[in-house]
Amino acid sequence: MPLDRRQFLLQSGSAVAVVALFGQGCTTAAPGMRNEVLGFTGVPASLRDGVVIPPEYEWQLLYPWGTPTGVAGRMPAFAPDASNSADDQAVQAGMHHDGMHFFPLGTGGERGLLVMNHEYTDESLLHTDGIKGATGWTEDKVRKSLHAMGVSVIEIRRTAQGWRQVSPSPFARRVHGRTPMRISGPAAGTTLLRTAANPAGDAVFGTFANCAMGVTPWGTYLTCEENFHGYFGGPKEAASAMTPAQRRYGTVPGTQWVEYWRFDERFDLSRHPNEAHRFGWVVEIDPFDPSATPIKRTALGRKRQESATCTVAKDGRLVVYMGDDSRFEYIYKFVSTGKVALGSDGQPAPAAGNAKLLDEGTLYVARFDADKRGQWLALTHGSNGLNAASGFADQAEVLVHARLAGDVVGGTKMDRPEWIAVHPQSGEVYVTLTNNSQRGDAGKPGPDAANPRANNFFGGILRWREDGADAASTGFAWDHFALAGDPSQPGSGARYPSADADMFGAPDGLHFDRGGLLWIQTDLSGQVIGKPPYTSLGNNQMLCADPASGRIKRFLTGPNGCEITGCVVTPDRRTLFVNIQHPGEARDDGDGVHNSAWPDTRTPASTPPDKVRPRSATLAIRRRDGGIVGT
Repeated sequence: MPLDRRQFLLQSGSAVAVVALFGQGCTTAAPGMRNEVLGFTGVPASLRDGVVIPPEYEWQLLYPWGTPTGVAGRMPAFAPDASNSADDQAVQAGMHHDGMHFFPLGTGGERGLLVMNHEYTDESLLHTDGIKGATGWTEDKVRKSLHAMGVSVIEIRRTAQGWRQVSPSPFARRVHGRTPMRISGPAAGTTLLRTAANPAGDAVFGTFANCAMGVTPWGTYLTCEENFHGYFGGPKEAASAMTPAQRRYGTVPGTQWVEYWRFDERFDLSRHPNEAHRFGWVVEIDPFDPSATPIKRTALGRKRQESATCTVAKDGRLVVYMGDDSRFEYIYKFVSTGKVALGSDGQPAPAAGNAKLLDEGTLYVARFDADKRGQWLALTHGSNGLNAASGFADQAEVLVHARLAGDVVGGTKMDRPEWIAVHPQSGEVYVTLTNNSQRGDAGKPGPDAANPRANNFFGGILRWREDGADAASTGFAWDHFALAGDPSQPGSGARYPSADADMFGAPDGLHFDRGGLLWIQTDLSGQVIGKPPYTSLGNNQMLCADPASGRIKRFLTGPNGCEITGCVVTPDRRTLFVNIQHPGEARDDGDGVHNSAWPDTRTPASTPPDKVRPRSATLAIRRRDGGIVGT
């Protein structure tokens, strides 16, 4: 096992061998440091166009969109006028940073790999002349757009001046919408994944729409393809030929967000309908080996993928929790057939030693019952009604059309299940349900025990406890940790776990640090921020919760229009990395203009609004005295 991967396993606490250490996550403070849980000064809700954190903390900026990734010999500087070429963008930070993880290098805690997703593109910012509707697209613009999504691997180091990117770095890598990838698992090579360009159905170009993520016990990164559907299109007249399955996944010509199909035929659903089946997966990337080919793992099911949160069952099998971020979609988990392989040092074997764990196992969908119990229902061909009579010829069809399989077995339709986090001591599982304004509308499912509010504008956080504290169990008990919103609004239905809890809405990102503090991030649309019924919530924010006491305290508020997303705390708990995504996202005021120049606060007030290019970026946040974050 390479030394860097071994040090990651030893420091991260992700290995089976260190499960017993979960209770030792709290780091001893240096003499004189205050480490009271949630002892920081709370931040008020705010519409201020900037980053606000407690005065005991400081932040610095890392890796904004367009920054060179650090690939030796290929480090083009960011062009503020968007004149960087498509080839430049392929080795620069992508747009709209999202889920991420810190992989330590060495033993000192001062060096590591920061791996992050780039979710989507804002074409008006990406190109010098923008994009208006279906006009203005070119082949080069399609290439640049595809290169602006995917994943970055960068090396960072903490110096006396704070965290700095290491450039060039032998680890530096961009994985994007045109990177060659393998397809593995039960659906690989089957009819639904075969195309004219790849008749074998076992390889594909690219990953995009990368939102949440996961980390395997053996030190690989799992990126999740969420809103892939918006990139596939075609002529509107072809829409009538689309199948119910294609409509369920939103891959319908004429509804696309971008016009890739006009210049790259694989995105034309009328010509290559199976290409869309090759997206919506969990993709495994080895951050320690820039030459390793990413792998799409079909055993985990196809959906608008949110989260691939890994834990280990009592018997050593791998368990992966996943959401599907759409209204009335499901929560899933995958349980491997085999056990996590260990090396002679008691740590998980390298990726090659666990290569089949993500290809062989059982996919389940969750059913939440009214008595606060729940069941995991197997999505296995030949059981629970999943057979040819219900439209599934084999297991590959079950996985490619996992949403439809969830319908057949009776999963609970949720209010946009997004990020999932597992408590490092108790094993309780928490999931954000962002919102669902259509709950209870005519022709739509009404409220139920797990999704109790009609027209659910604010969302909430639900949690469950697997029977026997075993992640591989098929039964669980559940409750609501928080029903978000403003309790002062009549009929809001907001409910928090204690009276000492700051309010929030549209929870999205979720992360447990090693000490058991839960970091909560929000994603109110830029079109509704500051408007009823969200007026009192201000800009998007990040909060820190102590599940033991039910206290929730606001830690950060972000710039205008942004989403707060992507969260990871270093193993020593001294640095918190957070992403600021799409600052300045246009509000619904009719002008389509970005309402923030963040992070460039030096932009002159006289700059024409259409020339302002706000940039997504990462924050490195530390206590000024070097203490534990969250205290």
